[in-house]
Amino acid sequence: MAVSRFSGFWCMAAAGLLLAGGCTSPPDFTPKPKGYNRIDLPAHSYQQLAPGRPYTFEYSRAAKILRDSSYLAQPHWINVYYPQLKANVQLTYADVRADRKAFNRLLEDARKLTGKHEIKASAIDERVLEMPGGLRATVFELQGEVPSQFQFYTTDSTRHFLRGALYFRTATANDSLAPVIEYVKQDMIHLLNTLRFK
Repeated sequence: MAVSRFSGFWCMAAAGLLLAGGCTSPPDFTPKPKGYNRIDLPAHSYQQLAPGRPYTFEYSRAAKILRDSSYLAQPHWINVYYPQLKANVQLTYADVRADRKAFNRLLEDARKLTGKHEIKASAIDERVLEMPGGLRATVFELQGEVPSQFQFYTTDSTRHFLRGALYFRTATANDSLAPVIEYVKQDMIHLLNTLRFK
């Protein structure tokens, strides 16, 4: 019934605009399926971090090293920034040899910062990564609409403590960012596998 009324309206509108001609059915239209923008990812290629820090590693040639300019930033805090992907790996570093309490606080803070995402995370997977040179890293993979999808911390237990977290400078949903997240995650694993403390 509703279709015939619509068809009648369509015919009357057509008759009002055209003096001659027959009535036609309203045009068929099909909604397009949901899709995501195509993201072209560069080939993985790495370069050595410039000297001058208490740590060294290899990072992506698609990224730039930027000094952390936040008001909380301490020496040797940096960002591994991917301009093309609008991705940022924030690295924070602390020398803990003089303060054992600070070391324990950093361990606790690393877990708390990851735990803050529990509200939005559908899952948080934690695992320990054995790295060359005897170091170990605790790695967190977060799923769901969270601001940071991959985080880690690593330490030599005596002096050095390094924490990393991936963030995106975009409001795009994580489903459409999945290929980029995997790409940067692979770079972060490479960073850890080439990490050396001085």
